[in-house]
Amino acid sequence: MVRQAFLSTRVVLPEGVGPATVLVAEGRIESVARGLAVPEGYEALDFGRDCILPGLVDTHVHINEPGRAEWEGFATATRAAAAGGYTTLVDMPLNCLPETTTVAALEAKRAAAHRKCWVDWAAWGGVVRDNQAHIAPLAAAGVPGFKCFLIYPGIEGFTMVDEAQLRAALPHVAASGLPLLVHAELAGPLDAAATSLAGADWTKYATYLASRPDEAELAAIERMIGLCREFRCRIHIVHLSSAKALAMLGNARSEGLPITVETCPHYLHLAAEQVPDGATLFKCAPPIRNQTNQDCLWEGLLTGVIDLVASDHSPCPPEMKRLDSGNFQQAWGGIAGLSASLPVMWTSLRERQLPLGYLARWMAEQPAKLAGLGGRKGSIAVGRDADLVVFDPEASFTLTADRLHYRHAVSPYLGERLWGVVKATFLRGNEVFREGSFVGEPTGTELRL
Repeated sequence: MVRQAFLSTRVVLPEGVGPATVLVAEGRIESVARGLAVPEGYEALDFGRDCILPGLVDTHVHINEPGRAEWEGFATATRAAAAGGYTTLVDMPLNCLPETTTVAALEAKRAAAHRKCWVDWAAWGGVVRDNQAHIAPLAAAGVPGFKCFLIYPGIEGFTMVDEAQLRAALPHVAASGLPLLVHAELAGPLDAAATSLAGADWTKYATYLASRPDEAELAAIERMIGLCREFRCRIHIVHLSSAKALAMLGNARSEGLPITVETCPHYLHLAAEQVPDGATLFKCAPPIRNQTNQDCLWEGLLTGVIDLVASDHSPCPPEMKRLDSGNFQQAWGGIAGLSASLPVMWTSLRERQLPLGYLARWMAEQPAKLAGLGGRKGSIAVGRDADLVVFDPEASFTLTADRLHYRHAVSPYLGERLWGVVKATFLRGNEVFREGSFVGEPTGTELRL
């Protein structure tokens, strides 16, 4: 039996940060003890003052395989994840071909992932027009939940759902006990904004920002709160960008409604005032809003209205970002951020003088809970997988393309000085990344509920 002892003077545990020894047997954590002591028969892995974090869990990743591996794929996305301190990814059901809206499509995804993954993974199922009959079979096949769009998602094969379609689907989602993840924007406010912007200059970030007003998010979230109240199903709002929604979400939570919320590193680190005109690498939907809004999102995290931070890693071939023209209207919306999300978040936490433990809570523990993996992933605790990240929070670096590791090395963060370096990543006790290089062969597996 393989027995390991992971030691550090700074182990990030659910109850706090301090000196600890994490004992691991056959890839699972068998005990966690305060202090630094290695029992006989264990291989000692002493990381000194480097922090040991739980492996991060990212519940909002677009891997795009099968069908669009030229955008991204399991091999490159999971490699980038390992380099970024993530040990579990949950893949979104669109941008792949076929979209993950049936069990047959899920099986195609499983075949595409076989023996390619550097970290563990799962796949959300899709709720689209008239696929209500597929919801229960997808749940039985092991998906941890479902995703839907309330507006056109930019992909023909993944149809949006209106209120009537939601009402048809929600009884099936509620019966599964699984969450429905919602892209919360409504078309009405977006259409009105588009009309008002006729003839505008689309190389201006201000034009794009005006085209995605807060009201689109507010109207969508209000609708989902009402449906959650009516159907009593679990609702998760993805990539919240508008802090104006926090009051109604907080009220819904106080009412006891089963609603959870995520935001993303780019909304917490970047502000509209920083986005240059023509810089389409910053385009995402909903958009990056102003500094005041960002400050309020941080307050939402600290008060618990926002539960977690997910990357929304949404890559595409660079030509789709329209880098040549700088046209925000024509550019694909999405920010690729898997390898950089941890240092981006730590840089922002450090600037706000917030403690390291928030990283584990927002980027490991709470995402694992959302995906039904809380008993196995997301914390350094007895019985969990020995998914561990060695992290130096005092080190800084300038982000260069060679650190990104996903398929297309573009990022709005390139050239920025960031804090926090991932020195090693362990998946179930096996080292998969060390000092900028990958170790061994891909050993990631699918996690089925």
